[in-house]
Amino acid sequence: MGYQDLRAFVHRLEREGELRRITVPVDVDLEITEITDRVSKARGPALLFEKPRSGKDGVNYSTPLLINSLGSQRRMELALEVASLEEVAARITHLLDIEPPEGILDKVRLLPKLAEIGSFFPKTVRNGPVKEVIEREDFSLNRLPIMKCWPEDAGRFITFPMVITRSPKTGRRNVGCYRMQVYDEHTTAMHWQVHKGGAEHFRWLEREGKQRRMETAVAIGCDPATMLAGILPLPPEVDEFLFAGFLRREPVELVRCETVDLEVPAQAEFVLEGFVDLDDIRMEGPFGDHTGYYSLEDRFPAFHLTCVTHRKDPIYVSTIVGPPPMEDYWMGYAVERLFLPLMRQQIPEVVDMHMPAEGVFHNLMILAIRKSYPGQARRVMNAVWGLPGAMFTKCVVVVDEDVDVHNLGEVAWKALNHIDPERDIQFVLGPVDQLEHASRLPCYGSKMGVDATRKWPGEGFTRPWPNEIVMDPETKKKIDTLWPSLRIAEKG
Repeated sequence: MGYQDLRAFVHRLEREGELRRITVPVDVDLEITEITDRVSKARGPALLFEKPRSGKDGVNYSTPLLINSLGSQRRMELALEVASLEEVAARITHLLDIEPPEGILDKVRLLPKLAEIGSFFPKTVRNGPVKEVIEREDFSLNRLPIMKCWPEDAGRFITFPMVITRSPKTGRRNVGCYRMQVYDEHTTAMHWQVHKGGAEHFRWLEREGKQRRMETAVAIGCDPATMLAGILPLPPEVDEFLFAGFLRREPVELVRCETVDLEVPAQAEFVLEGFVDLDDIRMEGPFGDHTGYYSLEDRFPAFHLTCVTHRKDPIYVSTIVGPPPMEDYWMGYAVERLFLPLMRQQIPEVVDMHMPAEGVFHNLMILAIRKSYPGQARRVMNAVWGLPGAMFTKCVVVVDEDVDVHNLGEVAWKALNHIDPERDIQFVLGPVDQLEHASRLPCYGSKMGVDATRKWPGEGFTRPWPNEIVMDPETKKKIDTLWPSLRIAEKG
């Protein structure tokens, strides 16, 4: 069974020695970022700042701030309650391994899988801890320890929200993680990029022309699987709360909002209710982003608060992004491992994949493939750019299946030895991430594919391909036996 709420996860982290409480006052403007950045890069623990403050405003917040809670492989495994992320990937593979039933026996065999999926659907409840305090009138974002992360940020940003909307066209729910710049105590920006689900819902307002406003809710601080589900690149038809239930092996409990017709996690720490409006589009940014550079200011809809609900003695959850590696790298690593089975469904020859921290997710993907015909690496590149969750990948490097894609030294060695640049590098034009600052135009630019596999005669390579240098096994065995007596590794 999954964690009931964020608090249960915090207690687990503390028991496992994965959390440190910061008991001295620390400023939400820049200081928490500097501390967390140092801890992240040292692969340190989650941090619970018990006395966040604002020196600028002279405020000592009563709400503690949790950060870096998912900032390591170990904490990601604790979050999903597994010994390895591969366990979750295996569960996903099991669910995906469903052939269309041909007869009654096939249908009977399929029932256990369907029952498993059905048991994870979110469950609506009458009430929940997030309704312990309801503020319909006297509410203010100034009571939350919202951080200004980097010196040139346009202000303070809510950085780990779960933004919940419903499509005006289909009624389908979407949950996404979009940063929210605080304009004042009742208004924020809603930075959903043009390719995201929330932005698509917002565009339908204009297409249908029936209403100008779209109700929106924002949950902050849930059990870790539910928070993670909000950042996953799920297909549009997959409900994020359903997938969260799958991850936590227990349905997510939802409760209806007070002022908008939406449902939110009943165990959340905070919920911000409100709306976005076609008639209120404002400048947002700059913001120190996951690329390690400031994303430039741009126009996004404003989010207007209508109500705040929260638990008694709530915990505020935040994260920071910036020069890698940071907490978001480990979230991306979890995405990589969890969605490898989905990629294999679309591209069966893929053996493994890796998105290094330095590639900040969309800049570099390394794929090992089981090569069986000429030109297969190029097919894989184009298939990647055709996948919704990978379409923004700027550079795709394809290597043979015997290359360890997680060993960047080995990848560089093999790739640089295998390529003839003019022959093996290809460029294509297409959509790019809205945060991509190097492209010729916003949201449109070029991508590069590198075929770093060994070349075959069918690819025009008629010379002999050299053998890789490998020591004779008998010699290795003999030296393994002799090695302790050589004492070479000892100092002096």
